[in-house]
Amino acid sequence: MRMNYFSASPAGIEAMLELQRHVSRTGEEGELGEGLLGLVYTRVSQINGCAYCIDMHTKDARKAGETEQRLYALNAWRETPFYTPRERAALAWAEANTLIAGNGIDDALYEATRQHFSEQGLADLTLAVCTINAWNRLAISFAADVGSYRPK
Repeated sequence: MRMNYFSASPAGIEAMLELQRHVSRTGEEGELGEGLLGLVYTRVSQINGCAYCIDMHTKDARKAGETEQRLYALNAWRETPFYTPRERAALAWAEANTLIAGNGIDDALYEATRQHFSEQGLADLTLAVCTINAWNRLAISFAADVGSYRPK
């Protein structure tokens, strides 16, 4: 690791962790669910090329019962029958929000995603996408030790 960003900016990391705790609660108790969050975190990390986060989230997903088949096919989710319509909506939303520069979010995607999520659910899904994008940028910038993560 180039730098321990946790100790370099403890107040900043604590703010990130507080947002992460909120998002995690939506996975445990809320509308999103842990399985959906695991797919979203993994897909966004694939897009961003964050090896540390891909390793982390696939390990957590497997521990939570996610199948190898669905994890292996995640980068080609549009071409497979392995994901529910709700998961597909979340993945499309996550991809669009991750690749937002120059693309924006069009009304059709918003409406299609809203068919599967309440206002709070969509806001929390978007916060989850924001959070994993931020963690990806920290892990990539400071060369987090890939392979070192162990699920709890």
